[in-house]
Amino acid sequence: DEEQLHLSRKEFDLLHLLAVKPGRILTHQVLLSTLWGASYVTETHYLRVLVGHLRQKLSDDPMQPKYIITVQGVGYRLKA
Repeated sequence: DEEQLHLSRKEFDLLHLLAVKPGRILTHQVLLSTLWGASYVTETHYLRVLVGHLRQKLSDDPMQPKYIITVQGVGYRLKA
């Protein structure tokens, strides 16, 4: 709706990663290692919190997402 959003650096980086490959699943491990580094690949809680904040800013309902789709146990993808 041409409304400007204020995103944190991590939120922007996550959205950018998803937007570069719309429709493609990015695994938890890929996202975590890219955003926080290789030592964080098992810290999925960080990713869940970040996705939750980004969804909230995008007004994306996690129960019926329009933008960021959760692939249970695997990762996330941006709806193409």
